[in-house]
Amino acid sequence: MILQAISIGMIVGFLFYELVGLSPGGIIVPGYIALFIDQPWRIIFTIVIALLTYAIIFFLSNYLIIYGKRRFLSMILISLIVKWVLESFIFKLPVVNIELQSIGYIIPGLLANEMQRQGIFPTLLATAIVTILVRLILYLFLF
Repeated sequence: MILQAISIGMIVGFLFYELVGLSPGGIIVPGYIALFIDQPWRIIFTIVIALLTYAIIFFLSNYLIIYGKRRFLSMILISLIVKWVLESFIFKLPVVNIELQSIGYIIPGLLANEMQRQGIFPTLLATAIVTILVRLILYLFLF
């Protein structure tokens, strides 16, 4: 199921990018999010981590030279750190269940990188559209 979701996500994401000109958050992001569409808190938490990563890199770019591959690697590393800090803090709260996690380890970093490149709203909109299309295709052909 994971292989099919990622493959379909790559194809639909590529076609969407060619037609509309907006990247859906990275090459594997829509496929992974489509797998977790029935767990909205995981998707929201992933977006929160991506937004925090975006804000941290935006702040750091005022003091450091961050562009190209440095920016991409910084997005991935900062998102890993933010995920680790938030999840270790949240899991210590007595009222939070185990489902409050992000999707994957690099998905928030990929989202944050695309948010920096093309804007927050266009990236989230493109990701949502492609994710829904991927999930519909999965329903049609695999269930």
